[in-house]
Amino acid sequence: MTKTKRSVTPAPAVVLGTRALNRATLERQLLLRRSPMSAEDAVGHLVGLQAQNVRPPYYALAARLDGFAPEALSRPMADREVVRIVTMRSTVHTHTAHDCLTLRPLVQPARDRELTAFRKGLIGVDRDRLAALARELVETEPRTMRQLREALLREWPDADPQALSVAARCTLPLVQITPRGLWGRSGQVVLTTAEHWLGRPAEPAPAPDGTVLRYLAAFGPASVKDMQTWAGLTRLRETFERLRPRLVTFRDDHGVELFDLPDAPRPDPDTPAPPRFLPEFDNLLLSHADRTRVVPPAFRGRNWQGNLAHRTLLVDGFLAGLWRLEEHALVIEPFGRLGKGRREEVTAEGERMLRVLHPGTAYDIRFGTVRV
Repeated sequence: MTKTKRSVTPAPAVVLGTRALNRATLERQLLLRRSPMSAEDAVGHLVGLQAQNVRPPYYALAARLDGFAPEALSRPMADREVVRIVTMRSTVHTHTAHDCLTLRPLVQPARDRELTAFRKGLIGVDRDRLAALARELVETEPRTMRQLREALLREWPDADPQALSVAARCTLPLVQITPRGLWGRSGQVVLTTAEHWLGRPAEPAPAPDGTVLRYLAAFGPASVKDMQTWAGLTRLRETFERLRPRLVTFRDDHGVELFDLPDAPRPDPDTPAPPRFLPEFDNLLLSHADRTRVVPPAFRGRNWQGNLAHRTLLVDGFLAGLWRLEEHALVIEPFGRLGKGRREEVTAEGERMLRVLHPGTAYDIRFGTVRV
């Protein structure tokens, strides 16, 4: 008698609910408990910090690191071990020097796509010539974008000035040199190339595999679309499929497939999550296509106004309000009423943040009008 082979039905994927994803992401983001790692190591682990403005990276690290002080980030930045450069999502990030020289080549295709929107303003402009001239200009003497634009206009007077600026920024890895980025000493944006500032050449664009693994370590579990949202890249499905044998998979409440590192932490959904004061544009709120793991649906869009982002407050791991510093006060505006215990926790965390980043300055802490 011949035996018939039975087909094996794959076991259904484990479903990770919103709180499970929230706690896993907070743990990876160093927000469930503060980490003893150095500022430079944290910048590397988090694969960069969003940094359109000077202060957000400092607030981001103050929320994440035990014993952090502003000098812990200013010092490696002054020593050229950490830099400010446009990378993911065409926005300025604070990166380690190594990541500056590797991640920027990786996301270059996104910068090339960005530039296509300005092609009408670049008619008659030789991009290779523009890149060579811009490099010569900023490596001879670091320049503001206005100074660079004016010099390029002398070569191409009929070109659109903004398009020339975008072309230089998209084509070259331009870093903002210090004192820009230093706590309490920031100047205007002055640019040179990463290679010139760091004294070594950029590395060839790496395969995305390693960056996918680093993204999952800092933001996972996550979908392909989540990673594409974070990086501003497309067509990463093939990379995830290539890595699938090294990863584990889950599903979220909507059936979306999530990838993760096998040994990555996935805490119990009921793990306590202390309040945290985050800066505007914190990567925690920007690095997933589906942000409900941090932003409750009822509060979607509440931390934005036009193109501006507000500083955000996390309570129990989720977006729960906004905060700002006025002349003599830390003003907290919750999205709902906080019980006495929660208010005390938020106040204590606010006091800690002020001691770390604004020592010697007296601030009252007050709760503003509840935003409903």
